[in-house]
Amino acid sequence: MSKTQQRVLILFAHPSLHTSEVNKPLFEAARYQKGVTLVDLYQEYPTYNINIAQEQQRLRDHDVVIFMFPLHWYSTPSILKEWQDLVLEYGFAYGSGGTQLQDKQFMCALTAGGAEQAYRAEGFNHFTIRELLQPLEQMASLTGMQYLPPFTVFSARTAVEENRLAEHIHCWQVLLQALVNNNVNPKTLAKHNTINDFINKLKETQ
Repeated sequence: MSKTQQRVLILFAHPSLHTSEVNKPLFEAARYQKGVTLVDLYQEYPTYNINIAQEQQRLRDHDVVIFMFPLHWYSTPSILKEWQDLVLEYGFAYGSGGTQLQDKQFMCALTAGGAEQAYRAEGFNHFTIRELLQPLEQMASLTGMQYLPPFTVFSARTAVEENRLAEHIHCWQVLLQALVNNNVNPKTLAKHNTINDFINKLKETQ
């Protein structure tokens, strides 16, 4: 019996998209993935006047929610925080009757300027990517969503000049297809720092 396909919602936040060398092509690549809905939050809400009802309906209509962004000061760009504050209301996302996000999958897809070894206890940034994203992991827990470790492009500042961009795009497309096909099991990935190793295994089976 085949698995039911999932609908994937990408909430994209990049405050200076015209300068982007990595996020923009990743965003554009996702346009061609069947089953994926793309929302550019800065384009849709340039004055931060977020349509709460519309965003809540988008969440109802999808099975997987992805925050896609460049890592800014170890967190998300500001519009994603505003989105959380307004959209994830008591009675909708948590609290009494707040079960609308129950059992949906949640993950982050991000770019980081530093190398992977910089994101560890003994590295320059002292914490892993997953540790830095713990507020979002707890958000998923509180709202009943299944958390997936983040898809992370490390050393994003030099990805183009080092000719790594095509490979990152391919990994991203492989992941999105796996999510649509419902081939990603949150339980098996529960302790992983990133989802990158899982993607590499998926590529080997293609």
